[in-house]
Amino acid sequence: MKDVKSQASKTAAPGKPGRLNTEIQSRIGHQLRAMYDDVVRQGVPDRFAELIKKLDAPGASGEQTAKPDGRD
Repeated sequence: MKDVKSQASKTAAPGKPGRLNTEIQSRIGHQLRAMYDDVVRQGVPDRFAELIKKLDAPGASGEQTAKPDGRD
């Protein structure tokens, strides 16, 4: 990662400090995709899928009806 930082400072657009050129942005994008590709392939754990189903079910909007005395 140090290599990317040193190249970024050398290849940044003149007059625009902190900008990365398209080559550096592309490299960062490829590295991030490689790192997170495995995570994406793992899918959603069953317990999360069950929670999502419960939240999507009718009446699971989280809204509670007011009690007769006006308190929640």
